[in-house]
Amino acid sequence: MKQQYHARIYITLRSSVLDPAGTAVQSGLAHMGYTDVESVRIGKYIEVNLAATDETEAHSQLDRMCDQLLANPVIENYRIELGNSE
Repeated sequence: MKQQYHARIYITLRSSVLDPAGTAVQSGLAHMGYTDVESVRIGKYIEVNLAATDETEAHSQLDRMCDQLLANPVIENYRIELGNSE
């Protein structure tokens, strides 16, 4: 029997990859007077609800989704938080 799971996926650029959007935001913040901001990195946040037989299968499906579509594994890292859907 399948259970419902709710996943939160956080996708960020690898530290070795330049982040022009983050640099632009940091510059904008400096112009607004927030001069103590040392760096800004921009990422993505995705929520997925899915059905799976257990947590291991759900996590495996989510890993494949991230590797194949949601993230670019060459330049991005991702982190999955998985819980039961309520």
